[in-house]
Amino acid sequence: MTRWGGVLVVSSCCVIAASCVLAEQAEPDRAKPHQVVSQGEPPRSPVEFNPDTGQPPLLPPPLETEPLTLQIRVTVSKGEPPVPPPQFNPDPGASQSSAQPPPFFKPEFQQGPSYGEEPLQGALVLPRYNVELKEIVPVEPQQKTFAGLEPLSASLQLPRSKVRINELIEHKWEEPDYLRQQGSGAYPTNTVPVVDRWKVPFAQWQRYTDRPAETPYQHATAALWAPYQQSILKGDAPVIGQDIFLDLTAESETLFQSRRLPTGSGVSAQSPGSTEFFGRGDEEFLSQNLSFTADLFQGETVFQPVHWRLLVEPVYNVNYLSTEERGIVSPNPQSGTDRLREYFAMQQMFGELHLGDLSDNYDFIAARAGNQPFNSDFRGFVFDDVNLGVRIFGNADNNLYQYNVIALPMREKDTNSGLNTFDDRDQYVFIANVYRQDFFAHGYTAQLSLHANLDDGTTHYDRNGNLTRPAPLGTVVPHDVHVYYLGWTGDGHVGQLNISHAFYEALGRDDLNGLAGQAVDINAQMAAVELSYDRDWIRYKLSLFYASGDRKSENGTATGFDGIVDNPQFAGAPFSFWVSQGIDLAGTSVALKQPDSLLPDLRTSKTEGQANFVNPGLFLVGIGTDVDVTPKLRGFLNVNYLWFAETDPIKTALLTDKVDNEIGLDCSVGVKYRPLLTDNIVVLAGIGVLVPGNGYRDIFGQGPGITGTGGSGKTDDFLYSGLVKLVFTY
Repeated sequence: MTRWGGVLVVSSCCVIAASCVLAEQAEPDRAKPHQVVSQGEPPRSPVEFNPDTGQPPLLPPPLETEPLTLQIRVTVSKGEPPVPPPQFNPDPGASQSSAQPPPFFKPEFQQGPSYGEEPLQGALVLPRYNVELKEIVPVEPQQKTFAGLEPLSASLQLPRSKVRINELIEHKWEEPDYLRQQGSGAYPTNTVPVVDRWKVPFAQWQRYTDRPAETPYQHATAALWAPYQQSILKGDAPVIGQDIFLDLTAESETLFQSRRLPTGSGVSAQSPGSTEFFGRGDEEFLSQNLSFTADLFQGETVFQPVHWRLLVEPVYNVNYLSTEERGIVSPNPQSGTDRLREYFAMQQMFGELHLGDLSDNYDFIAARAGNQPFNSDFRGFVFDDVNLGVRIFGNADNNLYQYNVIALPMREKDTNSGLNTFDDRDQYVFIANVYRQDFFAHGYTAQLSLHANLDDGTTHYDRNGNLTRPAPLGTVVPHDVHVYYLGWTGDGHVGQLNISHAFYEALGRDDLNGLAGQAVDINAQMAAVELSYDRDWIRYKLSLFYASGDRKSENGTATGFDGIVDNPQFAGAPFSFWVSQGIDLAGTSVALKQPDSLLPDLRTSKTEGQANFVNPGLFLVGIGTDVDVTPKLRGFLNVNYLWFAETDPIKTALLTDKVDNEIGLDCSVGVKYRPLLTDNIVVLAGIGVLVPGNGYRDIFGQGPGITGTGGSGKTDDFLYSGLVKLVFTY
């Protein structure tokens, strides 16, 4: 543009602006855009018009009354003072009366000293001037002006004519279709067509010049896949229309564990140094998960729940186990001492539908069907799994209440990876729970729940060839286990004290428990509490856990507590040896406890076996700390002391009369490192150690020493489990 062209443009703008100002001054009453001026007969004043004929308009009474106020009123005399008594007689006619009545009493005593004839003070001698009178009187209330009753200004008094109203402006963010049909010439001057508001560019902004990962609006438009900026594939902008979004997530999870467990040597021991019953227990385990999640949904979730959602998550797993004894990776000793397996699963695959809103604050009800994750309480004490189910969920009363009702026809799990299969398990789980926020204190959430586990008896072998249903212990016959759980849990804080607790009562029936050798009625309990206190960057924790045990195994009542598919985040998990590792029961085909569980339930598998309520139960007392060393690094330290609640189930299973209650001392330490201050890269590393107690030594009475050279009758001085877990997420 030339110099004269620029001058012409500036001059035109000035002329247009001046014309607008002059037009506004010439016609000050002219209606502005989107304004309408009334043209009809204006309404009459209430003085002239009253819908109640014959009655004057009544003003509403004031909403509040003025309280009674008292004050002291002082009055000072200003007139002529009163005359002293010698000059003033209040009864001048008394002196003219001659008749005097006889005295009624005749005094027979001497006259006392006269009173009142003493000299008066100067301020009291009559006449007195400027005499003050003080009175307590009520204060007259001041006239208050209430909102809406104050006098109107002249411009607002009725009748009014040519009243203006501002019309509602309908905002249509997308480009109108008729403009597209008419071509580019139909657009107003100095405008650029934008298809929708999501493509309106942001103003470029960069927080730091050397940290691009913390500048989400560094670029004006959304990128396709950038994880630290606005990304179309991460749900920041719609992929279809105005409100259909796609969120893609890719994750790599690598887990390595090195551990020492009590391991039976069997009849085909791998090492000649192995003793009669127990061999070398060192193992290494490696598992690699590769997952990809596609989440397609409609709705702007910042303001309201999604209208509908479709989510799929395929997972590929490869795992490797190396042991030092035969018969561990498979019941067949010819399978050797190591195992490599891979598996592909459609771990999550569900659809979600918004059924309706219950209030203006987006209290809602929704439904979800398919393979989906569900945790029935705060810590996963009874059920925490990804499985096939139909779920109704939502909230109420401004999100003070949240509720879930879910029915799960359970699928079988792959033995080595723990991923879902499409095989029916003949087990049905029903769960209903309700949460109440700020239950009795702000920051504390309470929950009530009901679980039903209907596990029908079938025969099932896992993918390694081991019998898992029914459990090969005692009477081996398929049997049904129907049990119901009533639960009360809570999580939050009361003042500065953090509290997380749970209590469950299990009631039901096992129609033929193998260890009891008969049908049993189930009546078991579980209780847990964690108290913690935050002081600066350290959290101090106290953990208590109790699961009831069965005092007499062979009667008709089972009182040992067991869950459905538990995964407790408690007492040092996942670094704790006792919580993270599964321990086989000496010389049997069942486990003393399952991996990722607190319960010594004597079952074959947590996912493929049946719940067993004839078990020893558990007591746990633990202390620990969580330390925020830096924003990137957090440390964990826990020490737990464990003992069996009862030992009769173990004595019955091992055919012995000597098993002490003491399990031992469980110590663990771990760290969590996030180098990018986000969960895109997470490193977990830790080690747990179990120092065996007398009860452990009674169960595993023979084993190799810690040198691995053997030694009859000697148990391990300690057992350990170390883990390193790497998670990369896009």
